[in-house]
Amino acid sequence: MMKRILAVAGCGLIVLAGCKKTADNKINFESAIDTYYASRPACLWADPIKFPVQVTTSDTAKTQGYDALVDQGLLVRTTAEKKVFIIASKQVTNYDLSDKGRSAWTADTQQAGYGNFCYGTRKVASIDNSTPTNSQPGATTVVNYHYSLSGTPPWATAPETQTAFPQIQADVAGTLTGVATLSDTSNGWAVANATPSSSTNSANSTPASPADGKIVQ
Repeated sequence: MMKRILAVAGCGLIVLAGCKKTADNKINFESAIDTYYASRPACLWADPIKFPVQVTTSDTAKTQGYDALVDQGLLVRTTAEKKVFIIASKQVTNYDLSDKGRSAWTADTQQAGYGNFCYGTRKVASIDNSTPTNSQPGATTVVNYHYSLSGTPPWATAPETQTAFPQIQADVAGTLTGVATLSDTSNGWAVANATPSSSTNSANSTPASPADGKIVQ
């Protein structure tokens, strides 16, 4: 009993040095993963895009996603004819951000004018298990966890949006699983990399595809 009291007291004396932050427990693992995801929301497209965009009206694979966002008031749509050759033209549709869309837009800090529509933040629901670690600086552990999405806006839960962007439907369906590698740093546990299960469901990274999904880096 005396040894236990001394150990607890010792930890209290050096708490400023990181005793609590570096303990390999579920509380610290959850905190590290939540911190990681706080700046990496779930978004529509695999890569940030820039509006306005113009697509061939007959290309429904590209227009479906944009039209769903028009229905939710995030984009405005206009049509026009574009000359292809001197004697030929094709119908095109232009999409741009509406006032509502600009307020919901998440700007990309790395590319001026680019951004994404994001629809929630992943938050840990439970830490399931982790690999053994040690007290050496830079020690790592692999953590399996369950998470759910929080802060999903109404436009993302609309049936039209979820039909056009199946990734959203998968993300908001309930708790999902993920795997993260954590490193023990001087500031506590930090995520080296994390893979939510929903990220494996993304269709592709083409900005015009309506079924993309990503975590903004």
